Amino acid sequence: MRTSIATVCLSGTLEEKMRAAASAGFDGIEVFEPDLVVSPSSPEQLRELAAELGLSLDMYQPFRDGVEVAPETFPDSLRRLRAKCELMNRLGTTVLLVCSNVATGVLDDDQAIAEQLRTAGDVADEYGIDLAYEALAWGAHVNDWRHAHRIVELADHPRVGTCLDSFHIFSRGDTVAGVEKCDPDKIFFVQLADAPLLQQDVLSWSRHHRVFPGEGDFDLVDLLGRLHECGYAGPVSLEIFNDSFRQADVYRTAVDGLRSLRWLEDQTADAVRDAGGEPEREPLVLTDLPAPQTPDDWDFVELRTRELGRVTRLLHQLGFSLAGHHRSKDSVQAWTQGPVRIVVSEDPGATVQPTRLAALGFQVADPDLAAYRAERLLARAVDRAQQPDETVLHGVLAPDGTELFFGPHGNHGVPPWLGEFGADQDDAASGALITGVDHVNLAQPWQHYDEAVLFLTSLLNLHPTSSQEVAGPSGLVRSQVMRSEGNTVRIPLNVAPMAAEQGAFTGAAYPEHVALACSDVVAVARRARRRGLAFLPVPRNYYEDLVARFDLDPEFVAELESHGLLYDRDEHGEFLHFYTATLGEVFVEVVERRGGYEGFGAPNAPVRLAAQYREFGG
Repeated sequence: MRTSIATVCLSGTLEEKMRAAASAGFDGIEVFEPDLVVSPSSPEQLRELAAELGLSLDMYQPFRDGVEVAPETFPDSLRRLRAKCELMNRLGTTVLLVCSNVATGVLDDDQAIAEQLRTAGDVADEYGIDLAYEALAWGAHVNDWRHAHRIVELADHPRVGTCLDSFHIFSRGDTVAGVEKCDPDKIFFVQLADAPLLQQDVLSWSRHHRVFPGEGDFDLVDLLGRLHECGYAGPVSLEIFNDSFRQADVYRTAVDGLRSLRWLEDQTADAVRDAGGEPEREPLVLTDLPAPQTPDDWDFVELRTRELGRVTRLLHQLGFSLAGHHRSKDSVQAWTQGPVRIVVSEDPGATVQPTRLAALGFQVADPDLAAYRAERLLARAVDRAQQPDETVLHGVLAPDGTELFFGPHGNHGVPPWLGEFGADQDDAASGALITGVDHVNLAQPWQHYDEAVLFLTSLLNLHPTSSQEVAGPSGLVRSQVMRSEGNTVRIPLNVAPMAAEQGAFTGAAYPEHVALACSDVVAVARRARRRGLAFLPVPRNYYEDLVARFDLDPEFVAELESHGLLYDRDEHGEFLHFYTATLGEVFVEVVERRGGYEGFGAPNAPVRLAAQYREFGG
């Protein structure tokens, strides 16, 4: 599948955008007219740069208010068209995007519009240019793709075809049924954009909230599958208007964009294979990715710190035992309790935060295949030093900088790398109060949240749930849980409020946490308190409110309060949990799920946020 990206998707100058697109691995670009107008480079120089970078210039856009106009103003449209065609000849691109009219459109007659398109096609033919007619969702008279396609058929000109844009289709609540029956010779270009489903005017939605495929709610697999069926074989391009993208690092955004297309291509290839049948014409070539290696379980969590004593004391207070020091890495320890393994690496040179969540390890069926899929999806590999006789752990960097590792299964669930710490792998820890990693909560900068969702979806086959918003002292916190099949791995993503990034936590990044599952949270809390654990304080008002909310036994509530426990309940079961004080950027939560409770104690999050705000001197 030929991949392209509109320069409007990216930040920076046109030259920077071109280099970023080429560096990421795109085949071509759409040149957005405002980018060229402000460039100091001539069209000829840009053409040479594209050739040097190995980029095709797939389309020039947009040409607005060119058709559907009053007959007396149409000659001026043709004058402007000639100027654009001359420029495109200098630039070296042969497809011009012609938008349906939104401002000056007065023609509401398909035959008359088709005649204007046919005349425009004659002009374009003089320059070897194709016109791709696109129905804008807010077009005055032509605003759906079927209508635009009918007009193109009426024009019946070899230089006039359709541009299909997923945003303009799905934002109207339309479907793509019928695309598979279109003549592929009349589909000149395809633009893709995803978007969250929002209740607002379509123009504002389009200009500010488009995202890359896989980061929104549109069924782009259905569209691409139907294009494959009809025999379309041209470029598939991204056209994303997004305020965040225009401020983000241009190279990072380009990589995220190509990753989204590779993931979409893989999803479509699977869907086409499942549907069976072959198109009559040579279709899009859809390339499969290696099969996703969904995590079967957590392998380890790594904390990196310059305050080793404080971190190991916390682990001891929670009931962990030192499994040993790594035989070739003096500054690395492993702490275990039951099936949970926490690696602690000392980082005395840390200058930002004394303690942070550095890495997550997952057990997968085929670590090599997981690493190869990650490579195909443009994930950056972690440079990890290891001795020849040590376990190979493939690692990649998540968008927020967290290291993700793919490890093999071990005997009785104990990974082979643990032997490098001198731990007895046959020593099954029975009767441990901590029974697993319930979830790991990662904080995301607002501008990279969608990227993180796509990253975890495409690499680990995790699925996003509906997002929630929780009010805290420094602003609203948006949270969305990424889950594996069977809920063996759960990663809530929290979007840190802007105030948190601007110092509401006295310069600290928004804190992340590891939630440990247990069989008896009261027993864990009692043991931790005996060992001197600093619990996150819970106000008396919270417990008084519990009685009112749930009509709980006062003695039960008193027990909760005495241990600093929080409580939630739904129709399936109960949830008891507590939080530790925060070390640097990290704190620990211990949870006990009773019955079929599936949530994460969201009603208690404001209590935690307020307490942490006070803890950090807010």
